[in-house]
Amino acid sequence: MFEGFDMGKMSEMMSQMQDKAKEIQEQAKNVQFTAKAGGGLVELTMNGAGEVIDLNIDDTLMDDKEYLQILLISAMNDANKMAEENKKSQAMGMMGGMNPFGK
Repeated sequence: MFEGFDMGKMSEMMSQMQDKAKEIQEQAKNVQFTAKAGGGLVELTMNGAGEVIDLNIDDTLMDDKEYLQILLISAMNDANKMAEENKKSQAMGMMGGMNPFGK
């Protein structure tokens, strides 16, 4: 069932994957995703680690708390989705080319 399966290679690959994952996490902090809501009335920028690093709110929204809340939620969800997609893409790229079966 495990013919051709090299545990030494698997251990080495796991170590490489852990190192690569740490590297990707550090790089994620340098990637930025900007989402706009309400036609640009709210603009939110998030890094690849999911941290909000900038937020711009048009002054016209200051009198409409409910609308502002809706737009903030929308922008945050959109930016978070972009960051998550980037993480998935990075993870798939990290897995590419690794073959634990040595063939």
